[in-house]
Amino acid sequence: MPMATRPRKILTLDKAEARRIWLKAQKLDTREPFGSGPAATAAAVAHLGYVQIDTINVVERCHHHILYSRIPDYRRDDLAQAQSQDKSVFEYWTHALSYVPTADFRYFLPAMQAHRAEPKRWASVGSREEARKLLRRIRKDGALTIRDIDTDVLVEKAHLWASKKPSKGLLERAFYDGELVISARSGMLKTYELIDRHFGWEKQPAPASERQIAAYKLDRALRAQGIVSLDSICHLDAPSKKGVAALIAGRVRRKELVPVAIEGAEKTPHWAAPGVLEPSKPADDSLIHILSPFDPLVIQRKRLKLFFGYDHVFEAYLPKEKRVFGYFGLPVLAGDRIVAVADLKTDRAARKLLVQQWTWLEPEPSLELKRQVDEEMQRFERFQLA
Repeated sequence: MPMATRPRKILTLDKAEARRIWLKAQKLDTREPFGSGPAATAAAVAHLGYVQIDTINVVERCHHHILYSRIPDYRRDDLAQAQSQDKSVFEYWTHALSYVPTADFRYFLPAMQAHRAEPKRWASVGSREEARKLLRRIRKDGALTIRDIDTDVLVEKAHLWASKKPSKGLLERAFYDGELVISARSGMLKTYELIDRHFGWEKQPAPASERQIAAYKLDRALRAQGIVSLDSICHLDAPSKKGVAALIAGRVRRKELVPVAIEGAEKTPHWAAPGVLEPSKPADDSLIHILSPFDPLVIQRKRLKLFFGYDHVFEAYLPKEKRVFGYFGLPVLAGDRIVAVADLKTDRAARKLLVQQWTWLEPEPSLELKRQVDEEMQRFERFQLA
């Protein structure tokens, strides 16, 4: 008769320790975790796994903002160099359009191949022959932007978001099919190039298997989150949960991962590598970050609320009368506490950062905290206007 196995003891973490582990993984617990210069930008993208891109330009666009939050001396040209010259990062879809390390390219090849296999998804943007004609032009004349195509007529309401030129749809389809890469970006103007020519590949990397992709997603989350759940690993990617869960179970059996519970959410399974559970020093309260609403620390709203007790709502999509923190609220992080929400807007013509609304979440913020936040606001303004 087999011996009964003892139930595995689950370590329960209080929220303060859970926050410190997550902040350390996100590299928001030190002032200059990646150094400076173009190498710092490539290192930050490699560590985080992806940096989301967004078109909203109320303050600096989120890909620059996210990198600035971890690289105090960040320059926009550093990202341009990483993308266009060093080619250490490329753009593709994660849970949103993002910058991704080029070293991870093989994990995105199956998604590109699957996209090519479903041409009906993009049938409204033009025929396959029209796409081939556009690719032939790029092969002959070199990389181009949508502004280089002057024969298009604007199609009204071609999709849910806005009007667009037909050729823009063809370029986007070839991009998601993995035939073109965005070789440069100026604001939201993208330059498209043949993917093999951009990277100088005679032969593309071998596509990763389904199991390898699941392991990649798990390892990426462990590196950038410290403590993970199935939801946090597979954010907006429910189909991948089954494969990731099987990998987690195997790593737990091999004691490579430890089941943990977070105070107040004991029924939601979490895991961590044993090394990250070592005692850590308290957060530095003098370290202030004004975070993008698309920052990896903020974008997963349920996780943010569990760890920080702060429920972030992106109120730009709400009617004015229903907004609490303002149109474009940015969480203000002091050490391991979200202490305020700042609704900011950059007035580029007047060259100043406007505070539309400021909401303290701390009932009685100290004079020292106010001073530190004010210093960071001034630094943030200089970054906006650089």
